[in-house]
Amino acid sequence: MAGVTRAAAHLSVEEVARRWKHDPRPHRRQRWLIIYQALVDPRTAEQIAKHCGVAPATVHQLISAYNRRGVAAVETPGKGGRRHQYLTLEQEQDFLALFFDQARAGTIATAAQVKQEFEARVGTEVNESTIRRLLDRHGWRKLVPRPVHPKADPAEQAAFKKTSRDWSKRQLPPVLQRTSAPS
Repeated sequence: MAGVTRAAAHLSVEEVARRWKHDPRPHRRQRWLIIYQALVDPRTAEQIAKHCGVAPATVHQLISAYNRRGVAAVETPGKGGRRHQYLTLEQEQDFLALFFDQARAGTIATAAQVKQEFEARVGTEVNESTIRRLLDRHGWRKLVPRPVHPKADPAEQAAFKKTSRDWSKRQLPPVLQRTSAPS
């Protein structure tokens, strides 16, 4: 038979109940409920897990961590977030400022150039998707040049249009002309 799961009295039952009912984060509310159950009505981890809607292993791990570390075991950051970042958002903005200055001067920054500079700054090789997400995070987008050749001469193009044959109005040979309307 499994043993009774008890929580250490790091906080009073009233304080645990207040945190359970008023914490804005759902994962923390669930953790406080498990601790509340272990404080008020100690029983097996399987019974607490069934009441709280979690796995028994979750109850064992949480109560063990709470008994060792106290409130710090419950109030963790939770899921998500930027925990594995190379640079903070402010450092990323400072890094991209160099490329803004180059853009103002008229040079085009490519993702390959940004990647090289970024790798030099962080001291490790990164994937291209990291650079794409970095640029997207700061509002950069892919700019495609207009479909005009930089050495194109508008006067020469207009002269060509006037002297070239108009292929759309050309008369077809009699063999290819339609003789009757399609049915």
